[in-house]
Amino acid sequence: MARRDGRGISLQWQMLIGFLAGLVLGLVANATAGDAEWVEFVSSYVTGPLGQIFLRLIFMLVIPLLVSALIVGITEMGDVRSLKRVGLKTLAFTIVVSGIAVILALAVTNIFDPGAGVDRAQAQEMLESARGGAGAILSGQTDKPTGIEAVLAIIPSNIVTAMSTSDILAVMVFALIFGIGLLLTQSPQADALQKVIEGIFHVSMRLMILIIRLAPIAIACFMFNLASVFGWDLLVKLGAYVGVVLLALGVHMFVTYPLLLKFAGGVAPSWFFRQSQEAMVMAFSTASSNATLPTAIRVAEDKLGLPRRVARFVLTIGATANQNGTAIFEGVTVLFLAQFFGVELSLGQQTLVLFICILGGIGTAGVPAGSLPVVALILGLVGVPPEGIGLVLGVDRFLDMCRTTLNVTGDLTCAVVVSRGEVREEPVSA
Repeated sequence: MARRDGRGISLQWQMLIGFLAGLVLGLVANATAGDAEWVEFVSSYVTGPLGQIFLRLIFMLVIPLLVSALIVGITEMGDVRSLKRVGLKTLAFTIVVSGIAVILALAVTNIFDPGAGVDRAQAQEMLESARGGAGAILSGQTDKPTGIEAVLAIIPSNIVTAMSTSDILAVMVFALIFGIGLLLTQSPQADALQKVIEGIFHVSMRLMILIIRLAPIAIACFMFNLASVFGWDLLVKLGAYVGVVLLALGVHMFVTYPLLLKFAGGVAPSWFFRQSQEAMVMAFSTASSNATLPTAIRVAEDKLGLPRRVARFVLTIGATANQNGTAIFEGVTVLFLAQFFGVELSLGQQTLVLFICILGGIGTAGVPAGSLPVVALILGLVGVPPEGIGLVLGVDRFLDMCRTTLNVTGDLTCAVVVSRGEVREEPVSA
């Protein structure tokens, strides 16, 4: 949900204004390329450094934020001992269905190639300029393992070394395992440790919220740099990107969820969608899972007839952890920008994207543009200029409404599946 400052202008509108301002000025610069000295000066000494400062602040917080958010998201699934079984079922559903969502996103983007076709010389120019920027923090690592060594490397032998070398996947796998261990441990010391990690999460979130307020300025800088190089091709590719995101969201909504509801939940999909319509409309209009939560709980209890204790637990956790729409958005965005900048991603790199999107979906910050750290992180890891996020954040508001609808529908689907076999207060019938 969009936050507002003292003057009542939401952050999402500020980001849109920054996007349009940077786009217009960049197109003007592109049209006046005959006098390129001022463009190069502005890019090198004004917009470039400002954008790099923003990205470096994001990367500075990304490890403590994602690790603490992932651990907290998992441990919250077992807050109530009587719901430990339900929590583990919810975690399993979240990981499996998020994996399906990201695989779908990668498949659709590979098939339609929305970012292909831009001038490769211009793309190479942007790549060269990015190598000394914030992306170099992550992409400029030593040789990475391949084959079976790459599989073994996702389990770190030394978590401190993994953090210091920005081995994000290994760090997140550690957080996943640690979170499960904390979930299964019942002791006063474990409870105290959980509170410490929650404190790290809250501090990191607070700092991230402050940094995200700089996003409109950063987006304007990113868009100026991109538009001054690529010109009108930018808008054509942006339209293709939006179309592919909507296609992936639609397939997950109307193919994956109905199959899960029919075979894992034991209910008719058409009945489910009719009963859930109110929550879906609320999610689309507010673009906030948290704002939709009261409506979703009421729909689950009154219209879907789910057990109250299960519905409230699953939906409360799902509002922050079960974000299939966000996972799809991140997967499509990374591949689109890789195609746009002419970066060929190997199967291993796409697998890396897959795992980080799955785990990042559980630990995505609940703030406007909360997926930005994950997207910027993955871009840097696979050698794509993180500055490219300015292009997609300009249309993020509409896509946010769509993916929030998918997120909330996924939460209700999860509640139906997890509730199967539990004692119902009211029978679910088609």
